[in-house]
Amino acid sequence: VLRAQGAALLPVELPELDYGAMRIVLISEAAAAFDELTRSGRDDELTAQGPGDWPNTFRTARFIPAVEYLRAQRARTLLMREMEKLMSQWDVFVSPAPGSASLLVTNLTGHPAVVLPCGFVNNLPVAIMFTGGVYDEVSPLRVALAFERATKWHTMHPKMDWAT
Repeated sequence: VLRAQGAALLPVELPELDYGAMRIVLISEAAAAFDELTRSGRDDELTAQGPGDWPNTFRTARFIPAVEYLRAQRARTLLMREMEKLMSQWDVFVSPAPGSASLLVTNLTGHPAVVLPCGFVNNLPVAIMFTGGVYDEVSPLRVALAFERATKWHTMHPKMDWAT
């Protein structure tokens, strides 16, 4: 579909850095956004309370050492520089969403991205993500619009017969 719309599709490699180590930046930012909820104890009212659920992520983020947070921020800066080098060669890059490191990367670097439905696998929806350069929201949105106009995925929904 993208080729038919005039896109030149070539493989792209994301910078090879330890994205997992940078997750503490995003975890800390999320915990700070919900700090009042956590400190008031109202996070106990949220339904999911397992080890990997948001309330426990907010709670444990309070124990991230400052040194590790700063090291992750330095790595984030390197990632931002590497992504700018990569994006200087492309208008937009395309990736699965979720299913690749691109979602984590864009959350860390601030690159604008838009996600659209693009099909079904085993009756479950799958998505495609278009990412542009920093401050260039227009390019991924243009590609997303062209993709949406050329397909009908945005009008289709999975069967929910199991929900009755």
